[in-house]
Amino acid sequence: MDFPLRFMRLPIPVLSILLITQTAYAQLTQTIRGRVVDKESKYPLVGVTVQLTDVTPTLGTISDTAGRYRLTNVPVGRHTVRLSLVGYKDALLNNIIVDAGRETILDIDLEEAIQQLSAVTVKAQRTGDARNEMALVSARQFSVEETDRYAGSRGEPARMASNFAGVQGADDSRNDIVIRGNSPIGVLWRVEGVSIPNPNHFAIPGTTGGPVSIINNKYLANSDFFTGAFPAEFGNSMAGVFDLRLRNGNNERHQRSFQFGFLGTEGLVEGPISRKAGSSYLASYRYANLWLFSKAGIDIGTQAVPSYQDAAFRFNFPLKNGGNIALWGFGGTSTIDILISKQEVSDRNIFGQNDRDQYYTSRMGVAGLSYNQPLSRNTFLRATLAVSGNSQGAGDDYLFIRRDSQGNLQVQNNRFVIDSLRPTLSYRFAETKTSLAMSVNHKFSPRSTLKVGLNTDLYLFSYNDSVRTITETATSVRLSNWTTRWDSRTSAVMLQPYIQWRVNLLRNMTLSTGLTSLYFSLNNNSFSPIEPRLGLSWDLPNRQKISLATGMHSQIQPAYAYFYRFTPAGTSLPRSDYNRDMGLTKSWHYVAAYDRLLGRNMRLKLEAYYQKLFNVPVEQGNSSFSILNTGAGFSRIFPGKLVNEGTGRNYGVELTLEKFFSDSYYFLVTGSLFDAKYRGADGVLRNTDFNGRYAFNALVAKEFTFRRGDRRGSSLNLGAKFTAIGGRWYGPVDETASRLNQDIVYRNATRNTLQFAPYRRLDLKVDYKINRNKLTHTIAVDLVNILGIQNLLSLSYAPQPDGTFIKQEYQLGFLPVFFYRIDF
Repeated sequence: MDFPLRFMRLPIPVLSILLITQTAYAQLTQTIRGRVVDKESKYPLVGVTVQLTDVTPTLGTISDTAGRYRLTNVPVGRHTVRLSLVGYKDALLNNIIVDAGRETILDIDLEEAIQQLSAVTVKAQRTGDARNEMALVSARQFSVEETDRYAGSRGEPARMASNFAGVQGADDSRNDIVIRGNSPIGVLWRVEGVSIPNPNHFAIPGTTGGPVSIINNKYLANSDFFTGAFPAEFGNSMAGVFDLRLRNGNNERHQRSFQFGFLGTEGLVEGPISRKAGSSYLASYRYANLWLFSKAGIDIGTQAVPSYQDAAFRFNFPLKNGGNIALWGFGGTSTIDILISKQEVSDRNIFGQNDRDQYYTSRMGVAGLSYNQPLSRNTFLRATLAVSGNSQGAGDDYLFIRRDSQGNLQVQNNRFVIDSLRPTLSYRFAETKTSLAMSVNHKFSPRSTLKVGLNTDLYLFSYNDSVRTITETATSVRLSNWTTRWDSRTSAVMLQPYIQWRVNLLRNMTLSTGLTSLYFSLNNNSFSPIEPRLGLSWDLPNRQKISLATGMHSQIQPAYAYFYRFTPAGTSLPRSDYNRDMGLTKSWHYVAAYDRLLGRNMRLKLEAYYQKLFNVPVEQGNSSFSILNTGAGFSRIFPGKLVNEGTGRNYGVELTLEKFFSDSYYFLVTGSLFDAKYRGADGVLRNTDFNGRYAFNALVAKEFTFRRGDRRGSSLNLGAKFTAIGGRWYGPVDETASRLNQDIVYRNATRNTLQFAPYRRLDLKVDYKINRNKLTHTIAVDLVNILGIQNLLSLSYAPQPDGTFIKQEYQLGFLPVFFYRIDF
């Protein structure tokens, strides 16, 4: 460091201040490191050239015998990394974020070239191609940075995915996702190769979403999301797949992260267990801060304050030749008490009914042991053994509200006058599952790869539910004796073997074909012996590509629905698990796609699809009920006898225009036009509940970097998102049946003949990052529905003092989500 001679004559205190200031504004740097392996065999690659191409002079290094590489003294900011090796296609990774507070670890798969072509380049970050090499269409890789970057996503994979073409969120209060008009129950969640229960707080049986995700994006690695015609390894799914990967902790340096915000206070620690062996640990914990919304006067749809907490861990131990064993797990618990007896009549409550106190608790957890080992330069073994469980428990206390002589509910000081509370509901559902997923990849040549595997799940079910029927007259309310609706304890096995083969038919044409099968031992009707999958991709001149895919898919029903003990009125049939013999729902997927790169940093993608659904459970008799309308909300289903005689069909077109992050900005525009209909047992072709017919999303973000010389210590990101979706379908209310069931019941013959108004929402996000020496501060606020647009959510059963009971419930209004995070 050179100083003019005149500085030497300054007093020592002044000189010290100048030295400290100069040091504070010195160039901030960090390390990029990781490991490079063959894409199919996962065998470590030696001699890979790794270069940072956007700095002068260029930084570079070469991978060692274990495939490891390290780039030191990398300036903080966004960078481009190029990896190259003779006999392999280059990999170009754009928009790699380097912060002062933590090392950037990039583990890269390189694809072997069919023939050596100097012009061939794989731009993994630029195209968003799936990590799974068998997927050729309707698949996308998403990164942890994307879940943080998108306005309105709240750092959750499901809310982030709702921005993709063909995908829409269910409502503001939950993160269920509707893919191509399908029910959210058709979404499969997988972690480290095994299927897991609904990974959300306040999960309701038979759903795949919830208000808040248990999964924290801070411990996720880059993962895949599929929207149709997925490869053979993915079974028991009709609509889409989240295939999540967990990252390892830093095996050289101890790092910590602390975050405080409206959604929770959380901490994460990671570091080496043994630097010599390369083993590492990672652990995180989060506790809810939703009481802050209440203190700030922010409407979250209820006066009750939800409470939740979750945690995760991962211990990774490297083995020889690039293998590893990892012990991992995550889980959470949540509870909410909606006490109408202590609320005012005018209080909003979209999560419960206003004639009873409700108590609800849910828990979910999974722990697993994963083993990954290259057996040779061409063969790779992966196995995961996991145990998961989830449970839900609830209780209701009915409010006996005093009535006047005309039968109207009495109110005093804006509160109902309550004579007594009587219990009317008690249930606890629990499922435990032991899962084993094994697969072997073998690369015959650069042209041909085979994957063979088996997914096995052993289920243990425990369902208990008792209820008292409420009989309401003009002047009184009576309770019946307790009735048992569920009382089952049993087990079942699911087996899903598969084989998938990928082959390059020509230099520019790739075929991916496979077979799978699904067997569920609960009954004799749940066996799908052969399900073919087929995909074809053809690269054209001018960076264009055409892809085609088809496949048969099947899925079991929401598990609790098998065991509902329904007794038709006026009969003497024995009480039994009335729907235990339901078979699998099945569908055929057909997809055609066109991709084109428009310049270096922009992509256009078009997809058209048709989905034929059959063997759909519907209610026996002249009924409009179909399982295709379930899975989004806080209610269970209570059907009569279900038979696999329903059908459905979905078709549509999707457009994606995406500019990848360059020149300090990016945008993503997606649009879908679709039609989703079904036939119940009455034979009428109707709109499904989710047939909004169109969905549009537009996201944009700009980054401003603040420099002092070569120093890039701070950045400001401004982002926005606009969403427009067609409204949900419903029908006229059957008032007599609704009063009898104390819930909204629609008229059977006119179901889904009415539509809610279209959904609109504008979100803004501001993210300010400050880098200091070995330290990164992040301050962010997500302004959800900044215009406060009132979007209709549903009709609810809500008795009012004037005798009416049908109430329109609106979705959440303006919701600011703030957090502060420090990484060090």
